[in-house]
Amino acid sequence: MLEQLNRAIAHIEEHLDEPLDTAELARIAVTSEYHFRRLFSALAGMPLSEYVRRRRLTVAGAEVLAGERTLLDVAIRYGYTSGEAFARAFRAMHGVGPGEARRGGLVLRSQPRISFRLVIEGSSSMEYRIVEKPAFKVIGRRARVPLVHEGVNPAIAAFIREIGQEGIARIAELSDQDPAGVVSVTEFFSDDREEGVELDYYHAVVAGADTVVPDGLDVREVPAGTWAVFVNRGAFPKALQEMWRDVYTLWFPSNPYETKLGPEILRTGFLSEDEAEAELWIPVDRAIR
Repeated sequence: MLEQLNRAIAHIEEHLDEPLDTAELARIAVTSEYHFRRLFSALAGMPLSEYVRRRRLTVAGAEVLAGERTLLDVAIRYGYTSGEAFARAFRAMHGVGPGEARRGGLVLRSQPRISFRLVIEGSSSMEYRIVEKPAFKVIGRRARVPLVHEGVNPAIAAFIREIGQEGIARIAELSDQDPAGVVSVTEFFSDDREEGVELDYYHAVVAGADTVVPDGLDVREVPAGTWAVFVNRGAFPKALQEMWRDVYTLWFPSNPYETKLGPEILRTGFLSEDEAEAELWIPVDRAIR
C-alpha cells in the first residue's frame, strides 16, 4: 500500500503545473478516492489539497528567483488565474510577495516532497475485529461541531451538558445491541479532516432498524455493512486520539480494507477519572489490490 501511495506522490510531482485529478491519484494508489484522501491526510499530517498547494508554491518560488519567466507566466503555469491571486498565496506561504522575492533575493520557505514509509514503534499489537452488521439506527441528539485533533472538544462537552442527565438516560433506554450504551457518533467530515472542519456529532445509541424514534430525538439510518472494530485503553482523551491516528497511519496501510462513507462510532467506558476503555467502529470495504 505504501509503495502505491508513493507512486501517487510521484505522479503529483510530475504534474505540478497541470490540474490534478484526485480520482487518477486514487487509481494509481489502487484505492477509492475517499479512502485516498483520508489516508493521505492521516499519514502526511495535512490535507492533500494543502500539500499540493505548498509543493506548487515551493517550485514556483524557485522559478520566481530564477527570473526566467514573468511573474504572470509563473502564476498561470501553477494554476492561478491572476497575478494578484498568486501574490496572495505566495505571501501566505513565503512571508513575502513574489515581486519582493525577485528583487531582494530573499530566502523562501520550502515544502519538501513527501515519501511514505512504515516505522514500527514498539512491539504491541492493535486489537481489532471485523463485524458484519445488519442495518440499524443511530438515535439520540445531533449537533454540528468543529473537529479538534487533540484534547477535549469544548463544543462537544457543552452539547452534552446541554442534553443533561435526564436526556442522556432517556436516550440510553433505547440501546439494544452492540456497541452497547450511549455512544459518540461522528459523520460528514471533509475528506481531508483538517482541524476545525465542521462535522455532525450524535450523542446517541445504536438500536434496531425497526425501533420507533421518540419525539425530540434525531435519527441516522445506517445500512447493513462491514465494520472494523478497534479496542484501546489508556488516558482520556489522549489514548483515544492516538488510537484514531494509529488506525489510519498503521492499520489501514497494513490490512486489505479501506474506509467508506458512513458514521464512525465510539463507545467509551471510564475505568477511573482520567482513564478509559474505548471501542471504535469504522465502516470499511474489502480493498481490491
